[in-house]
Amino acid sequence: MSGHTAPSLLLNDEQKMLSKTAHEFIRDHAPASRIRTFRDSKDETGFSRELWSEMADLGWLGLQIPEQYDGLGLGFFDLCVVLEQSGRELMPEPFVSTLLLGTQALLLGGTEAQKEALLPGIAAGETLVTVGYEESGSHGDASKVSMAARKSVDGFELSGEKMQVLDGHLAGRIIVSAATSESGYTLFLLDPAQSGVTITRQSRIDGLNAAIVRLESVSVTGEAIVGELDCGGPLLQLVFDRAAVGLSAQMLGASEQAFADTIEYIKEREQFGVPIGSFQALQHRAVSVYTELALTRSVVLAAARAIDEVPDDVPRLASLAKAMASETFMHAAQEAIQMHGGIGVTDEHDIGFYIKRAQATYMTFGKPSEHRQRWAELHGY
Repeated sequence: MSGHTAPSLLLNDEQKMLSKTAHEFIRDHAPASRIRTFRDSKDETGFSRELWSEMADLGWLGLQIPEQYDGLGLGFFDLCVVLEQSGRELMPEPFVSTLLLGTQALLLGGTEAQKEALLPGIAAGETLVTVGYEESGSHGDASKVSMAARKSVDGFELSGEKMQVLDGHLAGRIIVSAATSESGYTLFLLDPAQSGVTITRQSRIDGLNAAIVRLESVSVTGEAIVGELDCGGPLLQLVFDRAAVGLSAQMLGASEQAFADTIEYIKEREQFGVPIGSFQALQHRAVSVYTELALTRSVVLAAARAIDEVPDDVPRLASLAKAMASETFMHAAQEAIQMHGGIGVTDEHDIGFYIKRAQATYMTFGKPSEHRQRWAELHGY
């Protein structure tokens, strides 16, 4: 343990207003049913650019970006307030790819030139920046890097393939990991329009957008390096910790909405002449989910606060938050399906989208078992 005092888990007046505004805006403009519309229409974008632009106008995309790059200069905690609300309706907009991966990589390891070139566009909703780290056979282990970066006259030539690159089909820039030595790898900033880059869009069951990114002798200079040469591993871990906390905030919101929808349903659905919510068995199951939600909220807020105030505590709290949020979301979604009964497994009902998102986020940035092991190791067990 770090010895630091417990972080505040309370929102100040401005954060409460931000949460309320985000909740109302997203509820009115971005219902979860949109996922079905994007899927069935085979929409080329997969999300609403207009809505993304509106959120930029509200300042949400630049909440954490420093004022010198046209952001609001607030904290990661403030960003998580919005992320929680975006999770409630399973928004497919590029929160994870751009705000939790690309932006964090630039803030933590980007050069001044890279930040000046990209962060203002991110805050304005005009630029998407994502990170490609997963490869075939890596099973989510970012340290297994097959993509090669060979030295050339002007810098490096990159060759290899990345899978599940979130929003890679639309990204203005993609940060990829490539092996630069036997012992380390480096992060490189790429323009997808470069010669040798091929992008193939992928379909995901959870409604998010992804792509396969193939590189064939793609030339980059030393100015494309994000962070330091051969030090991509430690930098990417810092990015993953922040991304795991932000994703946990989204999972918390999704869990809360799935639970709220379920409670509303069992109050209305009648069997034997009475609401099924009056059955003690269902009440016990609902209380179990409610208790997990309360515990998860405390952990997620503590982890988000630590990113701004106690960086040394971030690794352990990020793992705790991701493990708890993953399991709580899965439990809440499974119980939602069960309590909705037959209608819960039909495509016509939105509750099914929550179990699909829960299954995907459960694996993203590390499974609960992996984070529990990391938690134990960080505490000397």
